[in-house]
Amino acid sequence: MKNHKIHSNRLENRRRRKDVPFEPVPSNRIKLVFAILCFGLISLVGRMIWLQVLEAPVLEAKARSFQIQRTKPLGRRRSIVDRNGRLVAIDEEKYRLWAHPKYFNFPGDSPSLVRKPIDVAHKLSGLLNISKWELVSRIGDRTSGIKLAEGINSEIASQIKNLGVSGLDIEPYPQRVYPQGSLFANVVGFLNQDRIPQAGLEQSLNRRLLRKEQIRSLRRGADGTPLPDDLSPGVFYGDDLKLNLTLDARLQELAMKALANQVQKWNAKKGVAIVMDVINGELLVLASTPTYDPNKYWKYSPSLFREWSVQDLFEPGSTFKPINLALALQERVIHPTGKINDTGTLVVGGWSIFNHDKKANGVIDFAKVLQVSSNVGMVKIMSKLQPSNYWDWLKKLGLDVKPITDLPGAIGGQLKTKKNFISMDIEPATASYGQGFSLTPLKLIQLHALIANGGYLVSPHITRSLHLDANSLSSSVEKKYLLRPEVTKTVLNWMESVVESGSGKGVRTPGYRIGGKTGTAQKVVNGSYKPGVKVCSFVANLPVDNPQYVVLVVVDEPQGQYAYGSTVAVPVAKKIIDGLIVLEKIPPSNNQTKLLPAKG
Repeated sequence: MKNHKIHSNRLENRRRRKDVPFEPVPSNRIKLVFAILCFGLISLVGRMIWLQVLEAPVLEAKARSFQIQRTKPLGRRRSIVDRNGRLVAIDEEKYRLWAHPKYFNFPGDSPSLVRKPIDVAHKLSGLLNISKWELVSRIGDRTSGIKLAEGINSEIASQIKNLGVSGLDIEPYPQRVYPQGSLFANVVGFLNQDRIPQAGLEQSLNRRLLRKEQIRSLRRGADGTPLPDDLSPGVFYGDDLKLNLTLDARLQELAMKALANQVQKWNAKKGVAIVMDVINGELLVLASTPTYDPNKYWKYSPSLFREWSVQDLFEPGSTFKPINLALALQERVIHPTGKINDTGTLVVGGWSIFNHDKKANGVIDFAKVLQVSSNVGMVKIMSKLQPSNYWDWLKKLGLDVKPITDLPGAIGGQLKTKKNFISMDIEPATASYGQGFSLTPLKLIQLHALIANGGYLVSPHITRSLHLDANSLSSSVEKKYLLRPEVTKTVLNWMESVVESGSGKGVRTPGYRIGGKTGTAQKVVNGSYKPGVKVCSFVANLPVDNPQYVVLVVVDEPQGQYAYGSTVAVPVAKKIIDGLIVLEKIPPSNNQTKLLPAKG
């Protein structure tokens, strides 16, 4: 009974709870909720308008900064190669390693952890071949921007990147390298540590050697894939042009060794060897000693950074006698079959002139004048030419004018004024045997090329172009003949007799016709001739029946009683000529048939 009553009460309570009446929501509450919802919706719309309309340019720029990869140019330079493609100068990509200790962190570390310098040094020491304590010392107590190493190659740089160490920055940069060492230093020059050209072609052709580079902007997708739109014009352009030299590294090395040996043997001040193509003016060799290594230029005296063969003047002496004979023939004051009486000595304008051995040679032909290098004979020959006309010819040959050349620093020679030349008898007399005026070795070989090629001046040069198939510097220049071809052929015959029977015997080569002339000239020091100080030289052209090359060797201030052009310069020329015949595949002369002397 009692349980029944309890059950009835529970049912009654449930009915009461279900019958609770609903009360109306206050209108203020509904308005407040509606206002909150409207405010949120308006704020969202406003934010969308702000981002998509007002902030759109800024946000787009930020997005593009993440999507576009920009690469700044490193200032690379074009390579330099010899006539056969051998590398002479090249840019190698090297790397600098920078450290920022405040960001040192290893892969897997907590982002808030900053590693100690010793931890990073332990990982780097093996790769950089630097002790970890040295690396720690370099870092010191600085927190950022510390250069740990430079000159790192690409392989080591890649291994450092693979370490994944935060706070290490690899910076690429180009480094100029000269694979041939000192072989071409005298003409190519070098860059200093700031990549500023200091000498040679690196300096004179600086703009031509700079590669065409631009800031590269490449748009990428989120996964790094390059996108084809928004590419800058020429973004993938590669500048692979090279500066081609006319020089031959093989022949240059041969000449350099032979020259250096003679300079050392005779305790000379310096020497130069030049080989030139007489048709187009290309130099196959321009070797001078002493020289330097452009890869380690800081170890050498700056006085070695200039090429003296195009900047220093000297009196050519007897090597100029063939040029004078050509002028006399051109003006028809002598005949190819004529003769002269060499008395051994004579007086001109109160000055005594004599042969180098002070001996008289009697009545001799003009070939013999070159063979015995007769000073007296040359004075008598050139006295037949009016001094005014003689000076005009020296001027026409450009003795005092800088030759047209790409060689940096080239200068003109020195020639007395016409007034002094024609008013003083001694001036044309000394000029007849190559003294009283001065020129550079480069100018002298240019004049001998004029004898070899039939009578026109070529432009001596050592560069072709930035294109492999480009023509030489003088290819587009119209040939202007200064001498008659028959005149030059006659002089070539006379020069050949010097090699066959005179002081040039040392360069005789079986099967080849070679012409030449030695020179041993007094040297002017501080305005006057200094006893015992001389310049020894030798010039050769080959083959005489079809001249292609001129070889010139000049050695400055050799020491010793027997220092002459024949003993000092000829041995160097011989080795160069032997190498030239092999490397250029010069065929033997046909039966060594000599040229007939020209008439008139």
